[in-house]
Amino acid sequence: MAGENDKFEVYQDKRGEYRWRRKASNGQIVGAACEGYVKKSDCEANMNRGPKDSDKWEFYEDKAGEHRWRRKASNGQIVGAASEGYKKKSDAKANAERQGYSD
Repeated sequence: MAGENDKFEVYQDKRGEYRWRRKASNGQIVGAACEGYVKKSDCEANMNRGPKDSDKWEFYEDKAGEHRWRRKASNGQIVGAASEGYKKKSDAKANAERQGYSD
């Protein structure tokens, strides 16, 4: 399975809010929080969202013509997004799978 050796990091941003990022074994960031959280526990809950959550996944092309994904909670709030664009949609899907997406 892709991403088995990925590691999550929780850190505080410049505003003092908690954020998470997911790093591949080569150090590349392959996922990140879309917003900061006042409480560390809220950040960790977002980080640990699983495939059983009723989130919706969207795949789209950005203004540069690259493929990206975003994950939305049932309330419409974006709870995850690609940290970079991909030339192929299949590469964007592979990155989303690291974050819990499945067809």
